[in-house]
Amino acid sequence: MLLAGLKWMFLIIGTMIGAGYASGRELWQFFGTESTLAIILFSILFFICTYVIMDVSRQRKTKHYIPVLREFMGARLTGLYDGMIVLYLFSTTVIMIAGGGATLEVLHIPYWYGVLIISGLLVILFIWGINGMTSMNAMIIPVLITFLLGTLFVFQWTSGFQLHVDAGKQSNWPSAFTFTALNILPLVAVLAAIGHKINHKGELWIASLGSALLLGFISFLYNESLLTVANEVMLYEIPLFAILKHYPYFMVLVMSGLLWAAIYTTAASGLLGLCTRISEYVKIPFWQLSFFLLLLMIPLTTIGFAKLIGILYPLYGILNLYILAAILLYPITHRFEDKPVS
Repeated sequence: MLLAGLKWMFLIIGTMIGAGYASGRELWQFFGTESTLAIILFSILFFICTYVIMDVSRQRKTKHYIPVLREFMGARLTGLYDGMIVLYLFSTTVIMIAGGGATLEVLHIPYWYGVLIISGLLVILFIWGINGMTSMNAMIIPVLITFLLGTLFVFQWTSGFQLHVDAGKQSNWPSAFTFTALNILPLVAVLAAIGHKINHKGELWIASLGSALLLGFISFLYNESLLTVANEVMLYEIPLFAILKHYPYFMVLVMSGLLWAAIYTTAASGLLGLCTRISEYVKIPFWQLSFFLLLLMIPLTTIGFAKLIGILYPLYGILNLYILAAILLYPITHRFEDKPVS
């Protein structure tokens, strides 16, 4: 149970920590000054949402997100949100691919080579399907978290731990709802895909509570670090590089590699959600589905990483508030008891 719970926890974190999050761009977009309370609220909301989504998925033994979506939204709105999820997963996977190309530029690899490299590795990953996804996350995410936290701790240590916390100034607390809502759709898509693989309720507690605590702590430390270099953040396509500016070049290379790995895991999560949905209609292997989807996505990466995040993420955050409210209210409006598969 413990190992399974940790496996799902790393899958959740891998879905969250992608190009937008690991690079700092997403955090800077939603948080920034006066955001300590917002980050605490986000952790609580994230825990509730992941637990509820996983519990419904476990009860229904789901293989894709439609049964879970129908449970939260009702039959009438399921079609609308189904379309939203497909659009969301498609567009955010484009953002991940663009981020993969932008990240490898620091290693003097041309942008389009970087895009082709991450696309090729995604197709290879899906030869092993969902098992390949979970195994990859279990290997990559602990290393990523260790290095990211280590980098942020060292930065705070050398900066004298300049924490920008004022209990009387927390005006940005509403951003907790839009930030959580932003990440709801990929969580529904990915966690619904593993519903048939969850065997014990204890796995839900380990995965949801562990991921919420870890992401909350990382978000706080990361946000405080970005505030310390606030005047320089806007000069960088990837804000993490403003923190790494005074580090040895070796550290820049290491973090660039890990940032790229985070982008890769989230791109894989997006493709997994799309493939599990489309496979209901198109009976071909996941790697072939991912290949055709990537052919459609690659031309769209020319829009630009920062511009895509700046436009799409706040929009999705607002549109997803309804499904966030539905998930938060679900434990109140429904009795949680195991039901037969419908």
